[in-house]
Amino acid sequence: MTDLHRIIWLASYPKSGNTWMRSLLAHYFMPKGAAPDINNLRQFTTGDSRADFFAAADGGTYKAQGIEDWLRVRPKALRLIAASKPNHHFVKTHCQAIEFLGEPLIPNDVTAAAIYILRNPFDVALSYARHTSSDLDTAIERMGAPDNVMSSPNHTYDVLGRWDDHIDTWANAQGLSVHVVRYEDLLTKPGPTMRKLLERFLRVKVDQPKLAYAIKSTSFEAMRRQEEKLGFAERPAGMAQFFAKGQAGAWREDMTPAQVARVRELFLPAIERWYPELRKETADMAARV
Repeated sequence: MTDLHRIIWLASYPKSGNTWMRSLLAHYFMPKGAAPDINNLRQFTTGDSRADFFAAADGGTYKAQGIEDWLRVRPKALRLIAASKPNHHFVKTHCQAIEFLGEPLIPNDVTAAAIYILRNPFDVALSYARHTSSDLDTAIERMGAPDNVMSSPNHTYDVLGRWDDHIDTWANAQGLSVHVVRYEDLLTKPGPTMRKLLERFLRVKVDQPKLAYAIKSTSFEAMRRQEEKLGFAERPAGMAQFFAKGQAGAWREDMTPAQVARVRELFLPAIERWYPELRKETADMAARV
């Protein structure tokens, strides 16, 4: 029987830097000048919601009538995705690493490892509100909802759940080799952060000029210019701009004290674990309510 333990998951909550990570890896591993633009990242990575794989898994056409139908087809689609390349390869997902309605969303039989991209919940909330065309208070409550599931026009689903539970299901997944990367560290120290990922986790000897080229080519401004010139196929309908700010700490200006307090109320233990540097500052802002 063919061993399909080939998928290295690129997992994240939406608006946490998944597209950036995919582009970084593409620019590092592909020959200089050959890396795809933001609309053609599937040349290097793929995603667990690709309509063509679901269609092939469902006999040539796929149009799920609901989430149960999606779950029926997903295991075979993931096996096809795993088999689509002969060796380990990267696959994007926004799903939790859980069993959902009796079906594992991240099956062991196709999984080799995972890279989890994490971003602080205050900034995620701002981007997630734009991503879902909702107001900020609604976005915050969705991030705190255990039953939060997003659907897409191609009849696939992202089982998100709560922001903190999402992290936990991946960071503490039993038997899974996982490397966590903070979005903020990619911004402030991209070289050391990527070197650690490449050398310690992926066991790749780092070529420093290639890494410098990848970082420069995938700066936020470079990706925003691509979106302005080419558009972005993954941008949800109704969203004006996918690459909007690309910074850390926008919540300081764009959130009210009450909103900061609500995010802390929902996620404080996870904030203390993953973002201890934000504990006091957000507490001081929340105290103004």
